[in-house]
Amino acid sequence: MAAAATARIVSVAGSSTVASSSCLLLKAPFALKHGRNALNFNNGRRLSERLFSCNAIYNPQVQIKHEGQPETLDYRVFFEDTSGKKISPWHDIPLHLGDGVFNFIVEIPKESSAKMEVATDEPYTPIKQDTKKGKLRYYPYNINWNYGLLPQTWEDPSLANSEVDGAFGDNDPVDVVEIGETRRKIGEILKVKPLAALAMIDEGELDWKIVAISLDDPRASLVNDVDDVEKHFPGTLTAIRDWFRDYKIPDGKPANKFGLGNKAANKEYALKVITETNESWAKLVKRSIPAGELSLA
Repeated sequence: MAAAATARIVSVAGSSTVASSSCLLLKAPFALKHGRNALNFNNGRRLSERLFSCNAIYNPQVQIKHEGQPETLDYRVFFEDTSGKKISPWHDIPLHLGDGVFNFIVEIPKESSAKMEVATDEPYTPIKQDTKKGKLRYYPYNINWNYGLLPQTWEDPSLANSEVDGAFGDNDPVDVVEIGETRRKIGEILKVKPLAALAMIDEGELDWKIVAISLDDPRASLVNDVDDVEKHFPGTLTAIRDWFRDYKIPDGKPANKFGLGNKAANKEYALKVITETNESWAKLVKRSIPAGELSLA
């Protein structure tokens, strides 16, 4: 690391919101919920063509390492295991925790505007600020929810979705909009339950937005499906759709569109999206599908 760069390590599992998380990383291959179609890789990871599950609780003490200064081109947020080895938040953090609970990795804290994202084309896929023509990108106004990704998911750009205007995937992990009241930190790993799904179409590409809530939120027990969101978080689904519809307009671009009747689909549909994109990711890392410029490290 360059001498001018700053580095600080934060124990993710040391925070109250993540300390109780189970099976974020495993020292041994994790059990397969379905017990079939297991795939082996040269790095020792095992996966199923279905969603992952763990049969034991393991608190991994994942560490977050910040390199460089925030809001600079060199800034990166890396993930490390307890030995100091870099791991990928996209590939190495399991998706499924069982009982409809999933890991969610925060890229953009609520009430902020820097467009942070996992660098899918860099080794170990750290979080960085997106750029355009060599300049850092910002949203024109703050995002009002915690925003990030579901690990071990991928929206296949070669796959047309017949239910959403035949749109092809956007070549990224699936996005999550977490509606809880707490402002989270970049790189924080939360246990969430999906509640709804919005089928955003961005310049012809399908870019799913899974609406979810962290299990430690005070109102988490009250919301279990799309109708509960309308009841306990009135206006939130409309606000999310409108925010993502309009955020490019100040830059002179057209509004984004939405499939599925311009409405949020229910939890069952959201789980279907997660399952399908997890299967696409499995094919990607198995190299059944060309990776292109994507990093599989």
